[in-house]
Amino acid sequence: MTFNPETTAAWKKLGELAESPVVLNAPGLLGEARFTDMSTVTAGLKLVYATQKVDAQVISTLQELADELRLVERFKQMRAGLVINRIEGWESENRQVLHTATRDIFSSKPRHQEATGQALVELEKLKTFLNELDQGSVRGSTGKPFSSMINIGIGGSDLGPRSIYEALKAYRQPDRSVHFIANVDPDDAAAVLTQLDLEETLVSVVSKSGTTLETLTNETLVRSAFVERGLDPNLHCVAVTGKGSPMDNSPSYFRSFHMFDYIGGRFSSTSMVGALMLGYALGMDNLMAFLGGANKMDDGAESSDITANIPLMLALIGVWNHNLLGYPTVAVLPYCQALHRFPAHLQQCDMESNGKSVRIDGSVVTSKTGPIVWGEPGTNGQHAFYQLLHQGTEIVPIEFIGFTESQYGHDLQVSGTTSQQKLVANMLAQCLALAQGQDHENPNKRFAGDRPSSLIIGKTLDPRTMGALLALYEAKIVYQGFTWNINSFDQEGVQLGKVLAERFLSLMKGAGFDDSSMESEMLKVLEK
Repeated sequence: MTFNPETTAAWKKLGELAESPVVLNAPGLLGEARFTDMSTVTAGLKLVYATQKVDAQVISTLQELADELRLVERFKQMRAGLVINRIEGWESENRQVLHTATRDIFSSKPRHQEATGQALVELEKLKTFLNELDQGSVRGSTGKPFSSMINIGIGGSDLGPRSIYEALKAYRQPDRSVHFIANVDPDDAAAVLTQLDLEETLVSVVSKSGTTLETLTNETLVRSAFVERGLDPNLHCVAVTGKGSPMDNSPSYFRSFHMFDYIGGRFSSTSMVGALMLGYALGMDNLMAFLGGANKMDDGAESSDITANIPLMLALIGVWNHNLLGYPTVAVLPYCQALHRFPAHLQQCDMESNGKSVRIDGSVVTSKTGPIVWGEPGTNGQHAFYQLLHQGTEIVPIEFIGFTESQYGHDLQVSGTTSQQKLVANMLAQCLALAQGQDHENPNKRFAGDRPSSLIIGKTLDPRTMGALLALYEAKIVYQGFTWNINSFDQEGVQLGKVLAERFLSLMKGAGFDDSSMESEMLKVLEK
């Protein structure tokens, strides 16, 4: 069955409602009743959407759209293993999408028994490995324990795990740190290697295919650094890769962990791609709490009631803003410094998933699909780009993320309030200021207001909450892809550049290449 949102009765009704949407700074609109009615909680996170340009009729119609497109049913089918990574009638990956199975380990009846069973096998392998590290039976070339890890990967093997590690640094085990190398720029690897005592360094090389150019290039650089210091890199390197890849069970790695074809890289943070690194850094208990939070949100995302399902609500409000009101971007602004890399992960997860122009039936889309996603932490952003948010000509819907308590608890009162209170106050103030605006006789001090935003609020950013937050956005992305009837799980758009890069590399071998010959080399590549 083909699900075209534009042919539904709900879509037509939403188009009519979008002609005269809610005006957020209308007198008396933002009252207590609206804030009470327009908030919901899933897996310990609260979503407040009272400052979005919606009312009860819009929300009701978004519910009708979800029902007509059978969004929740399709989400459940995804979790159960339906093959949805496909384009009908055309060559495609033709795979299941089972990233949720990696955390469906707490159920007596997992949605997909086989995939969850494979996740449990890998977690047991990881538990054994971490115990060996703790007991000192696994050490480096000179017998020293591992006090640091280098994670070598790129894209989904870097952005998600790195953002989660940064978010949960407060929960690290003593004397354990993780460093990341992703960019093929040699300075990226060099900057990391100069910081570390390689005798005490474990290296995790992450590549599903075992052939990723950037990852293998960086691995070679890192291995050469070990050799230069008289160390055997094979005693320091572990692999996270697909079964049967060139890296799997290779003597170059003293241990292998597996990732599976049914999990896309950008959705792989709860697989061994993220779990190995997080288990090493945080310990097994914190890793399991992280997975538990993600699983709780996955279960909550199955609610058919949009007002009890944060991922679905956030997804459909995003569709309302992007498709019906015409806003081209969305900003994710965490008021939490620990989440400073989370918007970068969401850029890949969202834009690589939903940056598509072909429906799953092979036809060209006739409505907008994924928006441009961007963001930085507050309050720093307030002193950077918020001027445009408040008074610029582009209206940017915003998703604020904040927590009532800090991670470390190292805080004090200044002028009667703590730093955490100041942080939260700034987030709430921005939300209201964008909605209300300000009238003023001086046009330069006038704020139009009526600019939409949502609040996602939790108690503190601990491993369980981070898992829930990650799964919230993963489900949001999936739901939006279902709504637009596109395949959110392939990434053909990144392939052409790889092909052309290989052509340039073939020209560079054994020949000089500088800026004086760049134009001619580009012409040679185009002629091929």
